[in-house]
Amino acid sequence: MSKQTLSFQAEVAQLLHLVTHSLYSNPEIFARELISNASDACDKLRFEALHRPELYEDAPSLEVRVSFDTGAKTITITDNGIGMSEQEAIDHLGTIAKSGTKDFVGKLTGDQKQDAQLIGQFGVGFYSGFIVADKITVESRRAGAAASEGVRWVSGGTGDFEVEAIERAARGTSVTLHLRSDAEEYLNAWKLKSIISKYSDHISLPILMEKEEWKDGELITPGDENGGRQPGGMVKTGEWEPVNKASALWTRAKKDVTEEQYQAFYKAISHDHENPLTWAHNRVEGNTEYTQLLYIPAKAPFDLWNRDKKTGVKLYVKRVFIMDDAEALLPGYLRFVKGVIDSADLPLNVSRELLQESRDVKAIREGSTKRVLSMLEDLAKHDKHDAPAAAAEGADAVTDVVDADDKAKEGKYSQFYAAFGAVLKEGLGEDFGNRERLAKLLRFASTSSDSASVSFADYKARMKEGQDAIYYITADTLAAAKNSPQLEVFKKKGIEVLLMTDRVDEWALNYLQEFDDTPLQSVAKGAVDLGKLQDETEKKAAEEAAEAFKPLLERLKEVLKDKAQDVRITTRLVDSPACLVVQDDGMSTQLARMLKQAGQPAPESKPVLEVNPEHPLVKKLESSAHFDDLAHIVFDQALLAEGGLPDDPAAYVRRVNALLV
Repeated sequence: MSKQTLSFQAEVAQLLHLVTHSLYSNPEIFARELISNASDACDKLRFEALHRPELYEDAPSLEVRVSFDTGAKTITITDNGIGMSEQEAIDHLGTIAKSGTKDFVGKLTGDQKQDAQLIGQFGVGFYSGFIVADKITVESRRAGAAASEGVRWVSGGTGDFEVEAIERAARGTSVTLHLRSDAEEYLNAWKLKSIISKYSDHISLPILMEKEEWKDGELITPGDENGGRQPGGMVKTGEWEPVNKASALWTRAKKDVTEEQYQAFYKAISHDHENPLTWAHNRVEGNTEYTQLLYIPAKAPFDLWNRDKKTGVKLYVKRVFIMDDAEALLPGYLRFVKGVIDSADLPLNVSRELLQESRDVKAIREGSTKRVLSMLEDLAKHDKHDAPAAAAEGADAVTDVVDADDKAKEGKYSQFYAAFGAVLKEGLGEDFGNRERLAKLLRFASTSSDSASVSFADYKARMKEGQDAIYYITADTLAAAKNSPQLEVFKKKGIEVLLMTDRVDEWALNYLQEFDDTPLQSVAKGAVDLGKLQDETEKKAAEEAAEAFKPLLERLKEVLKDKAQDVRITTRLVDSPACLVVQDDGMSTQLARMLKQAGQPAPESKPVLEVNPEHPLVKKLESSAHFDDLAHIVFDQALLAEGGLPDDPAAYVRRVNALLV
């Protein structure tokens, strides 16, 4: 057959423009697409050879080879798969609607469809080569055809392509990319190997590259102007070696994967040198089918709190790598999770924008979130016997599940929570549907424990008879929380108070008003009311003190009118003269400080000053000649005790010094 020139289908011409200008934002994925196509051709040969073993000819081992020629500025990707005839090359490479894979899968019936699940459907992958090449040459011969029935297909990616018959001894296909000048960086063995490792390590057949070794420069005749030795360099040895692991780990059954292999895979995808705390490997079958391999790291990365950093798991579609950091597949508060999700339903050309809108993605996100929470619940269960039991996964059936060994989980929830507990709390405001599960996973220090090991369930189990609220306090540090004057009456009565010191606590607890029908109450908000825990004698004494000190309170209100919203007698103090609180519906002073430090607007509100009528300093106020100065000192000391600073520190120092003198 003589060479003939044919025109692309109109849709192909449009596709080529789309591919080279907007479809792929990352040019290096041309290798992903072409290697995936090569792997697919091998899968098709393997399937057809089940009934026609002669198609293997004299090469039963299936493989993909990647080579480059710096002189010719070309990259060639060769497979020994099913190959193409002349007409198939015209149809499959010139017409978008006639993907060879699509036609092949369409011919399968019955049980054969199940056997051919590994074969993906590719429609546009080949054209990604034009991202880096200004010309592509394809040479191919179909398995079982004569050597004289080879075909060469050549195109510059414009409006037409050339086809001619050639002699080709080897079955399969070679795709040669003639690189543009701005893509010559890919003429490098290290660069190509790194791309293959990143995008195609999961391919379940060997991807080979020619081995290179260093060769010293040769001696030059003495006296030559170039010196005594020619420069050395890397030279190809003629030996081919695999550059991928040739296995999609997440597609294997649990019995075929060792713990060490799971750990090695985690390190490869996360660039973490430590083993993960735990992992879960599931195949979910239902309305949406997908495989998940999700890991919980042992430590937090340095940029965990960088909200601009891309996070998320790797997304594959039928073993084809689609994108890193697919943030749509998990909520933001689980951004520490690493792993792979491989969907059987998403399209290969899915973009980040489409991920946000896809119904399948919503199902994957919900299922993956539940799986991660179940992993955490399982860790917590092994950390403490009274931790929450794992919840059901929902209606979808889950098969082929493997978790890290139960014994290896003992004591690890505390390690997880120290690294990621503050991030987990973000879920209270971001994930309404899982709020109750998240609340059960939270841990805090308390007046009974300095370590963040007390759950809400632990607290409730230890509540005093007659106690009707879970009490907590927020502060910048554990020491500030433990020594807050607002805890004094609780310590006196032996009532446990949760100590919350993460910056996210104030915000997160706005979304959690109760736990297991028991309200949460900040000890720094509103007037203290211990209900049944406070006897009638104490209540009567407080009322009498409020009446007796009424003139003093009026004077304090007048002196501190620019600082305090109100001044009142309190029963929450035992050893301290005063403390600051806010109204039940007000923003805490700590949260207001944090917002201001972050440059965010905070509502201007004054706290309430509560004074202890039994304290000597408060009693002395009535007869002091320095009433105004003492009033300001009492207020500023209360502010200091809760971690704040006086508006005018110098004035505070002057007042204290004057009284000392």
